Amino acid sequence: MTSDRITLTVPARGEYAKTVRMTAAELASRLGMSYDEVDDVRIAAEEAFVYASDCVGEDEDVTFRFIVSPGMLEIAVGPMPDHVGTEAPGVSESYAEFILQSVCDEFEIGHSAEGCTLRLCRRAAVPVGEPGA
Repeated sequence: MTSDRITLTVPARGEYAKTVRMTAAELASRLGMSYDEVDDVRIAAEEAFVYASDCVGEDEDVTFRFIVSPGMLEIAVGPMPDHVGTEAPGVSESYAEFILQSVCDEFEIGHSAEGCTLRLCRRAAVPVGEPGA
C-alpha cells in the first residue's frame, strides 16, 4: 500500500480544533489502531492545533498534512512563525510540546526559512494485516 496524503487547512480559532481532532482520529481508526492509540492521536492533533494557534494567531490559518502509511500516521503542521533566535515559546506551547512528546512515537520541531513545522508520528502497535490484528 502506498501512502495517502490528506491536507487540511483551518482557521487558527478554537472552534476548528474539533475538526482537526476528528480527522486525525478517523485516520488512525482506519489504520486499525487500538482505542488507546486513536486517543493518543486525537490528543496529539489537539495539542498540535493549540501550539500552532498560539504561533500564528486567530486571524491566520493552520495547515495539517496527514500521511497515512501501513501501520503509521504522520502529521506535519505548519509552517508557522519560528521562535528560534527571537522569543521563548509561551506556556501553552511548552505544555503542548510536553504532551506531544508523551503521546507520539516521534515528535520534532523542524526549522527552515519558511518557519517551523511540527512533525508527529504514531505507529499502530499491531499493523493491519499482521497476526493478532
